[in-house]
Amino acid sequence: MRIGHGYDVHKLVEERDLILCGEKIEFEKGLLGHSDADVALHALCDAMLGACAMGDIGRHFPDTDMKYKGISSMILLKEVKEIVKKAGYKLSNADITIVCQRPKLAPYIENMQKNVASVLDVNKDQINVKATTTEKLGFEGTGEGISTTCVVLLENL
Repeated sequence: MRIGHGYDVHKLVEERDLILCGEKIEFEKGLLGHSDADVALHALCDAMLGACAMGDIGRHFPDTDMKYKGISSMILLKEVKEIVKKAGYKLSNADITIVCQRPKLAPYIENMQKNVASVLDVNKDQINVKATTTEKLGFEGTGEGISTTCVVLLENL
């Protein structure tokens, strides 16, 4: 078994969709990034790659490569799943924590879990997504951005 940890941050800006775990969230701002800027999936990808000692998504999908411009992070997650599989592992479980003051994510959590489970070919109960605030402290609390941490357990195929 291998454990991996991921962390990512993206800035909130106007005129962008807010996508978290492949789910479009109704909000007046979205996350800035080269891809769709799905901060939650980026942390998950980094955790999975980290568990295999294979770097991070920036190494595999650099923001200097135009083929990744605007790409869905669900596609990147699917590719990471294949990289992990080639290394001889599969996901046992993932625990994802999204940190933002707004918007409230509770209505979206179940679909987020389904989205991730579907791409990774695991049961929904192997994916945990939760959200927390920072009590209005820090860049998440002031609405400047969203961060996500993720821990995964991989097991041999």
